[in-house]
Amino acid sequence: MNSITRNLDLHAQGIWLPIAVSLLLFLYALFMTKKEISWREFYITFGVIGYFAWISDSLFGKMLDLVDFGNPKITGIGEFLSYSLIPSSLAVIYLNYLKKTNKWTLVIIFAIISTLIEWGMRKVGYMKVHGWSFIISIPLYLVVYSFLLPIHRKIIKCKS
Repeated sequence: MNSITRNLDLHAQGIWLPIAVSLLLFLYALFMTKKEISWREFYITFGVIGYFAWISDSLFGKMLDLVDFGNPKITGIGEFLSYSLIPSSLAVIYLNYLKKTNKWTLVIIFAIISTLIEWGMRKVGYMKVHGWSFIISIPLYLVVYSFLLPIHRKIIKCKS
């Protein structure tokens, strides 16, 4: 039992934040009224964004060692939820409200939300950076929300 607790990294400083944020975002994404996204698009987006989040973790967190979540030697429950649920839930929520008339408002709002989540994880001591900075994160969030997610939506809405 002790090895399970150790492998889940339940004693990591600030673990409560990624668990709370990921579960709140996931539950909201799951139960929100679907306006601009269908269940099929929800499913595809959740999988695709989750896959890219794990690729990003492998590249930036493991290979380049620019960031650590909790214990750097193990992938605990906080890191698992941070990469599995937070980006996918944010993407689904963003696409659910995205229209041509509100795109830039949503880009700014979701970039701020993403930055605040990252800032919070740093502040509580769960996220430790080694060369990563907001100078990298904020433009990345802006590109994802303004360019990549709208392209993703066009692809998944295509019937052929």
